[in-house]
Amino acid sequence: MKVVYTDKAPAAIGPYSQAMVVGNMLFTSGQIPVVPETGELAGETIEAQAEQVMKNLSAVLAEAGSSFEKAVKTTCFLADMGDFAAFNEIYAKYFVNKPARSCVAVKTLPKNVLCEVEVIAVVED
Repeated sequence: MKVVYTDKAPAAIGPYSQAMVVGNMLFTSGQIPVVPETGELAGETIEAQAEQVMKNLSAVLAEAGSSFEKAVKTTCFLADMGDFAAFNEIYAKYFVNKPARSCVAVKTLPKNVLCEVEVIAVVED
């Protein structure tokens, strides 16, 4: 197993890694819309927060030698299912290969953000 870390995504705020590589598979932790340079949340709308989540995921995927195109499964967490359509607009720009996905509404997310996404992806050898 290999721990993945990049300063281009927020540092873990608990006892976990940004991601782990096992064989040729990458398992990311959930990324929330924290701007890594400032530690602040990226906006108050689902659109602004979803864009930052994708930027954070992009950094973790790249550090591990993967990309959105190599995603095989995502899990998306929304604070409000009323944001589902707006979230999907942002999500679809990045996950163009349409990986398998679960999307659930949860009572509360860390830092009271509106969304969080984790990814399982293939890594280059």
